[in-house]
Amino acid sequence: MPDILSTGSSALLAFQRQLATTSNNIANASTPGYSRQRALLASRGGQDVGPGFIGAGVQIARIERSVDGFITSRLRDSTAELGRLGQLSGLSSRIDRLLSDRATGIAVPMSDFLGAAQALAGQPASAAARADFLGKAESLAARFRAIDGQLDAMAADSSRRADALVGEINVDVQEVARLNSEIVRALAAGSNAPPNDLLDARDIAIQRLAGRIGVSTVEQDGGAVNVFTNTGQALVVGASVSTLSATPDPYDPGRRELSLATPNGPVLLGANGLGGEIGGVLEFTRSVLDPAAERLGRLATAFVDAFNAQHREGVDYFGDLGGDLFTATPPQVDARIGNAGSGSFAATVADVGALDGEPIELVFDGAAWSATTARTGRTLTLAGSGTAGDPFMVGGVALVLSGSAVANDAFLLRPTSAASGGVQVRITDANRLAAQLPVRTSAAVGNLGSAKIGAPEVLDAANPNLRATVQIQFTDASNYTIDGAGPFPYVAGAPIERNGWRISIQGPAVAGDTFSIDATPPRSSDNGNARLLAGLGNVGLLDGGNLSLVADIAGLSAQTGSAARRAGLAAEAQSTIQAQIEAEREGISGVSLDEEAANLVRFQQAYQAAAQIVSVADTVFQSLLAAVRR
Repeated sequence: MPDILSTGSSALLAFQRQLATTSNNIANASTPGYSRQRALLASRGGQDVGPGFIGAGVQIARIERSVDGFITSRLRDSTAELGRLGQLSGLSSRIDRLLSDRATGIAVPMSDFLGAAQALAGQPASAAARADFLGKAESLAARFRAIDGQLDAMAADSSRRADALVGEINVDVQEVARLNSEIVRALAAGSNAPPNDLLDARDIAIQRLAGRIGVSTVEQDGGAVNVFTNTGQALVVGASVSTLSATPDPYDPGRRELSLATPNGPVLLGANGLGGEIGGVLEFTRSVLDPAAERLGRLATAFVDAFNAQHREGVDYFGDLGGDLFTATPPQVDARIGNAGSGSFAATVADVGALDGEPIELVFDGAAWSATTARTGRTLTLAGSGTAGDPFMVGGVALVLSGSAVANDAFLLRPTSAASGGVQVRITDANRLAAQLPVRTSAAVGNLGSAKIGAPEVLDAANPNLRATVQIQFTDASNYTIDGAGPFPYVAGAPIERNGWRISIQGPAVAGDTFSIDATPPRSSDNGNARLLAGLGNVGLLDGGNLSLVADIAGLSAQTGSAARRAGLAAEAQSTIQAQIEAEREGISGVSLDEEAANLVRFQQAYQAAAQIVSVADTVFQSLLAAVRR
């Protein structure tokens, strides 16, 4: 039959373990990831003594963690999102500061350069004005190169971060697999009691993994947990792991792509859908850094193209036609690693207004070429045949194919991403600045009418007769001749074109009125081309002629600033959500020292009461022995 000594002993042991569990909770109150434990009691059952059952004491049923699987899952998801947004916000803010700060952005040197062009237009023969214009051009070119260098440094830093995170993720993956093995062994070897400390350690490892890449989990029979990326690829299955690696981009070895090692070879994960810190790094590169570099390059391309074209339409202080004022890196075309053919492309900008800077993938299927945007896969129209006489035309870029391609060969066209890094000033002598127009207009002193001739407009600076002297003479009020040819009907204000230039005459003329167009002489004080150069900042050049250089600089700053602000606000909101979920977890799994102190007192009293039962059993036993001795 049940005896009180056995019952008391079971109570002593049970309450001793409850005291030990409570003590362990107190000791780990500040341990990160620790889940409060509880020693659950269960009756040992009773024995039938005839009139009824008498209990046989108490036992520890199990020591379990206080956890909520739903809150744990929410916390992992929140940690992954916070890791992604933290990286995206921090890195985006760096670009925003770079482009928006007066000391490092492009706006101030561009404004100074256009201001120097205005000053040159005011004093076209001034050596000081010419030197200042050239100096401001050098400063602007240097700023383009400096920003490009900073963006390249950020790209390299992002690649290094990705490499480091890959190593940390692989360590966490191995840790989860190891803990899976230990947990399965512990459950199989014991009485199916949960190995709480191992479970906590695994939760911490998975939580850390979620913060770095974003994961989902599935618990399997036996106690192991399988871990998958957000895109569905398995990282851990039981004790087996898939190794993550950062492989070179097939078009740019300096960039990184993520892949998983599988028995069938590496599987590319792609950037879309990945969470955690590494997802934020890849998203920053794809959605903030690359578009900023491409837009800056587009700005540099339009700036160089417009100023070179206008500068070529003027003459310098010595009376010679101007050449290119700046140089920039042309569009880049990179062959995909593994191309089997010998084909290559030479690319030039054909239409600045059609440039958007987005990378374009060119693929040969064995019979024809196709073009798609690299980020979205949108199909683009590819005109032309790829020859020098009929180049491919796509996105404002002309492409000439050399060599031969085979099926599945592919190339990546980067129209503008490298342009700003190659901006250089070609002219070193300030007297070679073409501030003057190549031709000038004049009216004969003896003209009797009130007609006035306007300034010439250069249409074709390469025309061999551009600077030949031309004389316009009115035969009467309604007709004129050009170098004796004609007569031509006179319409006031109507354009007159000849030899690559255009002029117009306004007002009433009389017979004999004469006007001349001839070459601008050396050392002229004409400022015609300088005025046109100074006005280029506000001329519509981009987006089909609807966007000026000055407006595009503001748009570039707004683009990066908006991205940084969005990421910052999202990260701030996610931090609040994370704190709320952590508070929920703490309410369930955290250790309350006040509660544990109360439990200590309660279990101590229960232990003392159990000890009293043992003492009573001893007294009864001693009484029984004494009775037998008598």
